Amino acid sequence: MKRFGYWRDPLAVASVLLYAINRWALKPWVHHGFWHDHFNDLLLIPAALPLVLWLQRRLKLRLHDRPPTWPEIALHLVVWTAICEWIGPRFYHHATADWRDVAAYTAGAIAAGLWWHWSANRTDAAGWA
Repeated sequence: MKRFGYWRDPLAVASVLLYAINRWALKPWVHHGFWHDHFNDLLLIPAALPLVLWLQRRLKLRLHDRPPTWPEIALHLVVWTAICEWIGPRFYHHATADWRDVAAYTAGAIAAGLWWHWSANRTDAAGWA
């Protein structure tokens, strides 16, 4: 299996770029709706998880360089959802808990997981590993 690119992963790079474009180019002009409220939530797992896994690998907490596993994706989804939707709103008064945010985090996590696994399997089948 091909080694996971972590912060160089194409999906991670694209997600960070899309986040930046949405955050600084679209949000100032769009004041409500999907692009303002939930688009960046879709990008949480594909943008942040590769960097976190890279850090875990450097700290010897992750023992392989394969693409994110479903348990890793699920664990980080649960942890970040708890932080952003439960802990954050209790301590940061500008944050709000919203089930639609959780749905967006989950949809982004599933899409990213499917992409990472499809991409790894496609690479293996082509003999590029």
